[in-house]
Amino acid sequence: MSSATAPSRPVPRPGVQAIEAYVPGKAQAGAGVKVHKLSANENPLGASPKAIEAFRDAAALEFYPDGSSTKLRAAIAAAYGLDPARIVCGTGSDELLMLTALAFAGPGDEVLYSQYGFLVYRIAALAAGATPVIAPETDLTTDVDALLAAVTEKTRVVFLANPNNPTGTYLPFDEIKRLQKGLPPHVLLALDAAYAEYVRRNDYEAGIELVATSPNVVMLRTFSKIHGLAALRVGWMYGPAEIIDAINRIRGAFNVSAPGLAAAVAAIEDASHVERAIAHNDQWLPWMTAALTGLGLTVTPSVTNFVLVHFPEAPGKTARDADAFLMERGLILRRMDSYGLPGALRLTIGTQEANELLVATLTEFMGSAGHGA
Repeated sequence: MSSATAPSRPVPRPGVQAIEAYVPGKAQAGAGVKVHKLSANENPLGASPKAIEAFRDAAALEFYPDGSSTKLRAAIAAAYGLDPARIVCGTGSDELLMLTALAFAGPGDEVLYSQYGFLVYRIAALAAGATPVIAPETDLTTDVDALLAAVTEKTRVVFLANPNNPTGTYLPFDEIKRLQKGLPPHVLLALDAAYAEYVRRNDYEAGIELVATSPNVVMLRTFSKIHGLAALRVGWMYGPAEIIDAINRIRGAFNVSAPGLAAAVAAIEDASHVERAIAHNDQWLPWMTAALTGLGLTVTPSVTNFVLVHFPEAPGKTARDADAFLMERGLILRRMDSYGLPGALRLTIGTQEANELLVATLTEFMGSAGHGA
């Protein structure tokens, strides 16, 4: 490149400037009110006391962590009956999604996902230099036929959140198997199972069986949801040895912190805490769905620890109006504009106090004539 055509400053490569940075759910409300953060799908019961104790005991900050996450991979393998050599850990499953795109897609390739798939899929594709491709959904649910129809000779990775965020919907295991069978063998199917533990349906499978028997499927899980370790950023992937080897070659040498590793081991071994979190969600998810439906709101059926709530288009009753009304009272929900769902709010199942306050506040909002007009 001649000096006449060279840029005058460093320029990001193509694709980077097209990325819209991921914006986490809000964490603050108006001054002087108690805040109930229901925007990030966090565990309302918090972390296991055993995990908290392990975190505190691991505070030898001058030492590097175990770069191979040996104890954590062993604990995960023991919990699910897996081969620890086929597990890789990351700083949340987000890092592993990014590494998957970087390892298996690049300029000229395509990364495929469903219409209302997790926003990080697009970011991962563009960061790798690949082209993001979106397949339409049916009734806010991933459509396997639409995904297969969108596959081209350029497709390298298919990201599938099951259950999906932000809709809370899911595909039964037979549909996942049909998708995998219909993909060309060189296409990697990445099953993002961040909310797997909350699913209580008999026809759902988190993907472990399929991963164990397929050369082109990986499954990702996280400690941020059911285990309540969102602050520590710990996730893991299970997959074929060749794929795990590729991810290990490009990940950071010390990507998970020592306190994070210790807390995650204690969390996955504390099955009773997980069961309490599941029981809490089993009680309040149907309660919340019924209560909001009773107010005349439309709730997308969910198998997760959150629901997608659709508001009227009438002035004063929109999702934007509801968000402002709730914020004034310390109730923080997630706006869905960035997903192309401006008429909806995503609501995490919270504590009993937060859940009951939310329904009472929305009852007031829906009943108030002309509010916000």
